[in-house]
Amino acid sequence: MTGRLNSAQPYALGLFRIVIGLLFACHGAASLFGVLGGAAGGGTVDAGTWPGWYAAVIQLVGGSLVALGLGTRAAAFISSGSMAYAYFKVHQPEALWPMQNGGEASAIFCWTMLLLVFTGSGALGIDRLFGSRGESTAKAESERTPVAA
Repeated sequence: MTGRLNSAQPYALGLFRIVIGLLFACHGAASLFGVLGGAAGGGTVDAGTWPGWYAAVIQLVGGSLVALGLGTRAAAFISSGSMAYAYFKVHQPEALWPMQNGGEASAIFCWTMLLLVFTGSGALGIDRLFGSRGESTAKAESERTPVAA
């Protein structure tokens, strides 16, 4: 059974990445465009306001890139940092625990994006298409180059 689960791991990771990216992008779209209930229960964030508007742009762009699997590690790194900032500057001063300060989403997104920094896009991502071409070229070159002892 472990073998089957291990063979499905890239696909499970790819689906995880897509869901997390879509959810993250939805937060950005809600804040920027007022869709899906809007920002903080309705409306939009004023353009250029710190930090809300910039966070929303990072959420929309970063979430879209993560969902597509394009530049996953870099997009997830920036997104994770954005959510860490949101947690410690906006939520944590209100109370210590996320359940008390309303920062559950920020904490969860921070950690899930950080996980994607280390795991990469998994299967079903555009990164994988570009990565496989580079790996096959590098592998072919390494097979032709003799290693001197």
